Amino acid sequence: MTVAPAAAHDPATDAYEPTDLTIPSRSRDRARYDRETVHAILDEGYLCHLGFIRDGAPVVLPTLYGRVGEALYLHGSTGSRPLLAVGKADPGLPVCVTVTHLDGLVLAKSAFHHSMNYRSVVVHGTAYEVTDEAERRTALDALVDQVVAGRSADSRPADAKELAATAVIRLDLEQVSAKLRTGGPNDEARDLDLPFWSGVVPVARTYGAPVPAADLAPGIEVPDYIAAL
Repeated sequence: MTVAPAAAHDPATDAYEPTDLTIPSRSRDRARYDRETVHAILDEGYLCHLGFIRDGAPVVLPTLYGRVGEALYLHGSTGSRPLLAVGKADPGLPVCVTVTHLDGLVLAKSAFHHSMNYRSVVVHGTAYEVTDEAERRTALDALVDQVVAGRSADSRPADAKELAATAVIRLDLEQVSAKLRTGGPNDEARDLDLPFWSGVVPVARTYGAPVPAADLAPGIEVPDYIAAL
């Protein structure tokens, strides 16, 4: 089926409307609904976890995603479980998609107050299979560029056989929330004099030096957009 573009959001609010599904039951002060925060968290990552119900049982799968405006695109083999589930669903498949960045390990003086600094986004909605060829190509380019910006223009696009073997699903950003934790441990006053180290161990994603393929032709240098990683 061809999926129509998501409805334009109201620029006057520039935030997602909280719903019963997107209001956290704990630490509500950490929730954010503004598009700037949500989009920044989504755009920094490329690995998400896709949750859905299949044959009455919960399934959660890691997969790549790409954001185009107010839509997330996820891909997989045409024989993969989520794509088969979407194909059987009418209209579409209820899903939940999560993206999380771990920024630090928060070590407190008490075991109870250990925590993590993080930024996360949770998206609830209905996923649809994308069958329109132009939208599929846009989605696949977005998936490649989400991992390494600029890569889709520097590689061969999928041919007809590869497109036939690749399925794409779309989830519009409508019921969305972000949640963040920053800062140090929240120790109890009674524990402050205990002789244990407390603080934050920062966590960051890093990239190593690019390793050329064994069959890479001599003279092909590492592109600037890869070296910039």
